[in-house]
Amino acid sequence: MRFYVFIASVFCCAFADSRKIRGISSSYKRFYRERKSFLCIDGSKLIPFEQVNDDYCDCEDGSDEPGTSACPRGRFYCTNLGFRPHYIPSSRVNDGICDCCDASDEYNSHIRCQKTCWNLGQRERAYVEGQMRTLDEGLRLKQQLIEEGVLLWREKQAQLRELQQKAEDLHLKVEEHKKRKHQADQHKEQTLKTLQAGGAGSRQHNNTASGLFQFLDNNKDGSITVDEVQARVVTIHDEKRLLSENEAVALLGGGRQMDLTMFRHTLWDTLTKGDNVKIRDTNAALDSPVVEDPLLMAADRAAKWEATNLKKVEEAYETVNMEISDLQQKLAIDYGTDWEFLFLNSQCYKLQVYEYTYTLCPFNQVTQENTAGTQVSLGTWGMWAGEPKNQYSQMVYENGEPCWQGGSRTATVTLTCGTETALRSVKEPSKCQYIMDFQTPVACQPVLKQRGIHSEL
Repeated sequence: MRFYVFIASVFCCAFADSRKIRGISSSYKRFYRERKSFLCIDGSKLIPFEQVNDDYCDCEDGSDEPGTSACPRGRFYCTNLGFRPHYIPSSRVNDGICDCCDASDEYNSHIRCQKTCWNLGQRERAYVEGQMRTLDEGLRLKQQLIEEGVLLWREKQAQLRELQQKAEDLHLKVEEHKKRKHQADQHKEQTLKTLQAGGAGSRQHNNTASGLFQFLDNNKDGSITVDEVQARVVTIHDEKRLLSENEAVALLGGGRQMDLTMFRHTLWDTLTKGDNVKIRDTNAALDSPVVEDPLLMAADRAAKWEATNLKKVEEAYETVNMEISDLQQKLAIDYGTDWEFLFLNSQCYKLQVYEYTYTLCPFNQVTQENTAGTQVSLGTWGMWAGEPKNQYSQMVYENGEPCWQGGSRTATVTLTCGTETALRSVKEPSKCQYIMDFQTPVACQPVLKQRGIHSEL
């Protein structure tokens, strides 16, 4: 009698173990409370409860066979105590391959699975803790960069105001120098007209004689010598023949040189009468009294001086306006809600990938350079292109150099949280379309709730 009782108890225990509802999460256990019937979770069919986990698929959604591989659409829930729980396709249940780290998917298999959930959980917890430490440090550095960005923004605004004030001052100077140059030009023109108009009187005579004397005085030493007379005075009958030394001495009144006073009373009359000799270069001789007149020369120097000053002031004004335009363009860029990305402006970051060197200059351009030194533009700054919740998580650089198959190169830069600012990776998933990972503390975002790995699962 005791033998039959023992057999019955073993049979009952074995049956109960085989009917154990496996592969369900705690939130679904309410559907599998043992009763006379079982309603498929999708509500499509009502079956006797003994058909649950009988290795035959009755429900279209596979809910009657959570612990077997009978249903093609079924899912098996790995509890994975100490690690992350997850679902696997029910086709993997008892297939001889360990998919759940707690070995629950191979409960009726010929292999013995090692339970690795605790080790996996430890590694993941260590990884998450490391990430949280990185996040904390990144947020601390980000706050510093925000403070620096605010100060830098204020400095740029102050610099812009100073440049604008300087531009206003230079504009006034430009107008003033224009007026002075105009006056100097008018004075020069009036002086020239007066000389050209000519007039009686000894002053005009003396000025004309003085001009011709300066024309003959080649070395400008205040006297005319024999050599200078021979160089510029010729006979009327034979202009090609050089005067002899004796002829030149005779023109100089028998001496070797002559000053301006003697010239006015002697050689000047001889040259202006034009009976026997004349100046070799007639046009120059006629022009020289006017061009080399002291009053005209002074007016000309004044006009040139004012023109030079005007040019300098205009160049300074143009330079300041260019600086203003450049600064205004930089300040018009979106540097984040707290100007946290402002420090990236005017910075460049490089990364060597095989034979190429990639350079990212935020808010400017992205380039690629090979070992031969040939540089190619992968795009210039376009816009922020992150998701609406975090628009500052991605940059787009567009309109790079054309590809040989057509179209322009573009680069998409994804910003990730890190304690350092550096270009981490560059890939080209499709022709001339580049993606980059750029790490920086300002990409770190505070986490309201961190879902960690719970050991009690």
